[in-house]
Amino acid sequence: MTNLTVHASNARTRARRIALPTRPSLLAGLFLVGLNVVVALAAPLLAPYPPTQPSALDAIEGSSSAHWLGTDQLGRDVLSRVLYGGRYAMLISLSAAVLTVVFGTVLGCLTAYRRGWFDEVLMRILDSVLSVPAILALLVVVTALGSGAPVIILAATIVYCPALIRVVRAAALSVVGLDYVTAARARGEGFWPIMAREIWPNILDVVLVEFAMRASWIMLLVSSLSFLGFGANPPTPDWGLMVSENRSLLTVVPLATIAPIVALATLIVGLNLAADGFAKARGIDRITGGLR
Repeated sequence: MTNLTVHASNARTRARRIALPTRPSLLAGLFLVGLNVVVALAAPLLAPYPPTQPSALDAIEGSSSAHWLGTDQLGRDVLSRVLYGGRYAMLISLSAAVLTVVFGTVLGCLTAYRRGWFDEVLMRILDSVLSVPAILALLVVVTALGSGAPVIILAATIVYCPALIRVVRAAALSVVGLDYVTAARARGEGFWPIMAREIWPNILDVVLVEFAMRASWIMLLVSSLSFLGFGANPPTPDWGLMVSENRSLLTVVPLATIAPIVALATLIVGLNLAADGFAKARGIDRITGGLR
């Protein structure tokens, strides 16, 4: 097979992969994610009150025409805080997910391409990291370095990168032995051109599914940190922090606790539906690298 034929076949493969499948679960997931993103961006226009503005006279009120979801113990409007609440979690989670995918993809492709001692050493290091529960590892890092956003992003990237490296490595191994990669090596091309032009386009489906999965897991982990007091600092409007602050008032103003839980659930369910729908449409095994 000539080089021209190889690249033409490779281009057709890439075109088929880029076409977006229209599965109901994928569309539902994209709708939920898009809705949450739009609400978070439009929060300044939609929120009836400033999210951090206290009012002692309005504390612990139920639903009313003035406060649709009631108020918390400081008199802050619950609806306003819920509308703003996704911003912190989305910023942290998406930043960490992007870094995880970038580093995980590069290292996964590199191990599949190089193999040998580098692959063996890196895999044993990843096994040791994966043996530590994610929440425990994140708590250790946050306790040692602080609870700022950059620290949480870095910690989440370190915690979730190993599993992604294993998934990308498994996908890349099925590509590096194909004819067009062999032809590129024979032409003297280096790792970076081969990864960019030959390997990356043919594992893009796997990477996109993993991005959605990691983003949902990181978001849940970040919210758990806020609930435990290691994430967002008061009075930041954050869903996990709102649940922590209002859980003792569940029987008095239940919406102050239930509303952020529902909001967080819709976003995580949306990300998982999108990942699941895309994976099924492309025939990708979502548990190739194991859950983290």
